[in-house]
Amino acid sequence: MSEKAVVKKPSKDELEKLGVFNWPIWEKEASEFDWYYDEDETFYVIEGEVEVTLDDGGKVKFGTGDLVTFKKGTKCTWKVIKPIRKHYHFGEI
Repeated sequence: MSEKAVVKKPSKDELEKLGVFNWPIWEKEASEFDWYYDEDETFYVIEGEVEVTLDDGGKVKFGTGDLVTFKKGTKCTWKVIKPIRKHYHFGEI
């Protein structure tokens, strides 16, 4: 895994401690787009499947049940394979 992105399977306790279920929800259909993180983003995938290609060529895959953090300054291309729905939070947690 890259230091630009961290993917893990969190426990329900961990999600509740972070307040994930109070975060806003974002949804996106199957698509491909470029993205740049001008601040950290942490999100919990409610449903979907995504493969992200980092600017250094590395790939990050995640889907339903994953807690993902992308670090500030990360440039990448998102490929939404199955429509995604996620709780998200920008900035430090």
